[in-house]
Amino acid sequence: MATYEFKLPDIGEGVTEGEVVKWLVAVGDVVTEDQPIVEVMTDKATVTITAPKAGRIADLRGKEGQIVAVHAVLVVFDLGGAGAPAAAASPASPASPASPARKSDGPAATAVGDIKEDLPGMNFSAAPPPVVAPKPAPVEPSYFAAKPLATPATRQLARELGVDLRTVRPSGRQGRVTKDDVRASRAPQVAASPSPVTDLASAPSATAPKPEAPRAAAPAFAPQRVPSAPASDGPADERIPLRGIRKKIFDGMTRSKHTAAHFTFVEECDVTALRDLRARLRPAAEKRGVKLTFLPFIVKACVAALKKNPMLNSAFDEETQEIVVRKRLHIGIASSTESGLIVPVVRDADRKSILEIATDIARLGEDTKAGKVRPQDLGGSTFTITSLGAQGGLFATPILNFPEVAILGVHQMKQKPVVRDGQIVIGDVMLMSLSFDHRIIDGHIGAAFAYEIIGYLQDPDRLFLEMG
Repeated sequence: MATYEFKLPDIGEGVTEGEVVKWLVAVGDVVTEDQPIVEVMTDKATVTITAPKAGRIADLRGKEGQIVAVHAVLVVFDLGGAGAPAAAASPASPASPASPARKSDGPAATAVGDIKEDLPGMNFSAAPPPVVAPKPAPVEPSYFAAKPLATPATRQLARELGVDLRTVRPSGRQGRVTKDDVRASRAPQVAASPSPVTDLASAPSATAPKPEAPRAAAPAFAPQRVPSAPASDGPADERIPLRGIRKKIFDGMTRSKHTAAHFTFVEECDVTALRDLRARLRPAAEKRGVKLTFLPFIVKACVAALKKNPMLNSAFDEETQEIVVRKRLHIGIASSTESGLIVPVVRDADRKSILEIATDIARLGEDTKAGKVRPQDLGGSTFTITSLGAQGGLFATPILNFPEVAILGVHQMKQKPVVRDGQIVIGDVMLMSLSFDHRIIDGHIGAAFAYEIIGYLQDPDRLFLEMG
């Protein structure tokens, strides 16, 4: 029969792999050209891939939740099978890692917020080939990292080989340990350790090799399984696989909390004048087809404050140990979806007017809720705003959107007594909470930045002096 092997295409700049979220077809199905066949999620977005040709599905490569490399075979089509009897459905062949891809010689050319690394090749077959361990290479005893960066697959390999990831010198982009590094670092003294250490953010244990610089010892914890509830007449526990957007959130939040030294500054903001200004401008905005919320003003206030405090618009490059001060202002807007929290981005917010920012926010919000956000609208933010709107509560302590160094939490506006000109009056007040990476941002700098934002929101007419 005539077959066609469809490979996972490039689905975004710099994207090297995708996770199979949901198959929309099964082996034996007859599909038409451009019919949706699979949902694939990358670091940037979830996209629906359509059939490049009409035919019958002969094989699906990769199970739901599995990582597939770009240019690896995703679907095999029987081009002459539209009228032939359906082939017996066979389960999707599990992916087995082949030889790792050769490491790039150049530095990672990625936008802030995008996490990329060297990826192993993908070889899909009915049965995985046996793993042949390469000849062990000596471990450099002087290298030690308390919080190694590695993918789950690399960590699994380290567990299987008994390798302590903290002693493996990384060669991947962004300072990540690759499978090649794990295999190359395997040595008898590491394999003979009493127990493998695998936790993402574990601190050095008493039995771990000591680094050159003294580090405080702390216990290491192996992954722990949650036992199922004892059998009874009640309902059984539900187990939900960690995959898709929720896994990206899980990994991102873990990395942020175990990397940055968070501190949070909270202060009140009297937004009575802002509420009045918005009320005056809403009719004019609606005539131009723009829904004017408070968020565009907050974005504009952050932009003005970032211009005066450029260190807040920076990121830390772990590989080169450099603070990278970003010269463009891309503001991420944390948005809640049914699948989880994602962060679409208002690009070059400093070059846009309040109405242009409002238009962008409305479009991004609609696309996000509909699950149609474009890859180019995700990733690369330099500063993030998160808001729960009417459910914002008193205040919260937001977690940094790695690798950014600051994030603003916007909370519920409430009417409260305020003092103006020595008189107690009713005003519209909300609390604003800003979290910072204390490794880079000192407390007084974070506080000054917060008061800069508050100043613009309490006297919003000043925002019109900030040219779009």
